Amino acid sequence: MRWYAEYAWLGGPQPVADVLIEAEAGRFTAVTAGLAGPPAGVHRLAGVTLPGLADVHSHAFHRALRGRTHDDRGSFWTWRERMYAVAGRLDPDTYLALARAVYAELALAGVSCVGEFHYLHHDQRGRPYADPNVMADALARAAADAGIRITLLDTCYLVAGLDGASLTGAQRRFGDTDVAAWATRAEAWRPGGGHVRQGAAIHSVRAVPAAALPEVADWARRHAAPLHVHLSEQRAENEACRARHGLTPTGLLAGAGVLTPASTAVHATHLSTADVALLGAAGTGVAFCPTTERDLADGIGPARALADAGCPLSLGSDSHAVIDLFEEARAVELHERLRTERRGHFGTGDLLTMATGAGHAALGWPDAGRIAVGARADLVTVRLDSARTAGVDPAGLVFAATAADVTDVVVDGRRVVTGGRHEWLDVPAELAAAVRAVTR
Repeated sequence: MRWYAEYAWLGGPQPVADVLIEAEAGRFTAVTAGLAGPPAGVHRLAGVTLPGLADVHSHAFHRALRGRTHDDRGSFWTWRERMYAVAGRLDPDTYLALARAVYAELALAGVSCVGEFHYLHHDQRGRPYADPNVMADALARAAADAGIRITLLDTCYLVAGLDGASLTGAQRRFGDTDVAAWATRAEAWRPGGGHVRQGAAIHSVRAVPAAALPEVADWARRHAAPLHVHLSEQRAENEACRARHGLTPTGLLAGAGVLTPASTAVHATHLSTADVALLGAAGTGVAFCPTTERDLADGIGPARALADAGCPLSLGSDSHAVIDLFEEARAVELHERLRTERRGHFGTGDLLTMATGAGHAALGWPDAGRIAVGARADLVTVRLDSARTAGVDPAGLVFAATAADVTDVVVDGRRVVTGGRHEWLDVPAELAAAVRAVTR
């Protein structure tokens, strides 16, 4: 396959013009810039072509809450009760339908790979299904049906709080009996297809007792799997952790061996200077989810300080209140401006790297996220002639474009989106039906 890109971002500070991109068997085989014009018979990509985007942190079923909680007063903790209500209604069939529609929406937004933070393991009464990983299978199939890759981050979730309280209500669906039971179930899953990889996750220091943290970390190391963890999303979590352990959540995770270059901390909103230093020294990545963090009134994390400390930054859409990696990327810079009252913390190349190569690396796909020979043939083309992007310098596209400006998406050499439409799914219709099925 061959494509001629009007502009392509090849990893530098700005896109370059007139690029011929060639691929075979799902891999780029040649990238040639500066052509005088498109060769005959080549598919033309008008606008700016980027590597595939990576959505590092997803809770697919949260998409059913979009537009249903935004007028609620309260906090993350009150919103969480609405989320539990949706979690309580899902079964393998409705989860498959909802996740397929969400992942197809991600594809329309230019996402070629998603990291699903998966903790909805068991039936409505908290009992394992006959196939204990049937919900994981639903997510893997959903990604295949939507045409994208997935890293399924099998999440350990054992208790309801730092005091060790038992899981109740919908939370019972999330929890295995103990960390050994979690590991046994995760070990038994056999993901099928080249589009899926398995990772591990610690839901949070609230949900996994301190004694179990090293065991989850060891499982991830033995399986060479990425390990993700919600970290310091709420001040209340920090306060409870200090009261229980005399440590911040970051300090607790560091002592348990959780923080490594293969680990990613999600949110990392309320960190001390010492926390930032610990994360940086470990080379641990941080995934920011700005649209969810502001929707839930979480706060603004120290992105620049973390990057300066040595933490690779990536992006996620988390609750899917918004699915737009361009919005997530520019929000990292714009939130820093609000926090510091200064401009210019991250350049275009920095933000695009967060959305592409750094994100794929955090999900265990280091061979994706760049337009280069040998890399996976993922392409996302963004138009330069919409009301939002007309007249925009291609170098500043990330500050102007939205997901609605994506016209073409290729994943592993396969065309998934053309002309802004999914090649085989009616995404709005699938979303409407799937959300209706779990919110009536």
